[in-house]
Amino acid sequence: MKVLIFNGSPHTNGNTAAAIEEMVKVFEEEQVEVEVLQVGNQQIRGCMGCGACYKLGKCVFDDAVNAYAEKFEKADGLVVASPVYYASANATLVALLQRLFYSTKFDKRMKVGASVAVARRGGCSSTFDELNKFFTISGMPVASSQYWNSVHGAVPGEAEQDAEGMQTMRTLARNMSFLMKSIALGKEKYGLPEQEKHAWTNFIRREK
Repeated sequence: MKVLIFNGSPHTNGNTAAAIEEMVKVFEEEQVEVEVLQVGNQQIRGCMGCGACYKLGKCVFDDAVNAYAEKFEKADGLVVASPVYYASANATLVALLQRLFYSTKFDKRMKVGASVAVARRGGCSSTFDELNKFFTISGMPVASSQYWNSVHGAVPGEAEQDAEGMQTMRTLARNMSFLMKSIALGKEKYGLPEQEKHAWTNFIRREK
């Protein structure tokens, strides 16, 4: 089993990193391979809707997004963790996720997803919901914990004082490990669920 983790914070040793590290400890106990990628301090532009990825099979901007796509394809699970900015996720992380999910055409079904939001006080729930949208549109089961996946802390180090938040991270990692292992066994015995051809519809019908 392998989990890929995106740290959406621009700070390598901040509270988001502390939340991730609590998960990493459990993943290692569960013998799950982990790779943490620092995303929030990179220069990653947003999607411009050019559609070139349909022909190229990758994003036209050949940066970290395409490099991470290969890692994502090989992973059994993906964790995206972000600090909260104005009740939403870090913009660099969102730019990465939008381009990554849109430009990659490999089957993401049954890869397990989990999102983590870290804030001084508020905005965790809306950020948590925002990040989960990438999983639920892609057929990815979402790992849950004992509470919404949020940790609180302002200055670096405060997150470690959030006992419930840290426990939530450990529980999340255990649940995610169990889910990935269970899915692997299920795929081995039953394969993936039957997939229908997508029925694309528009809300606006144009006259011919």
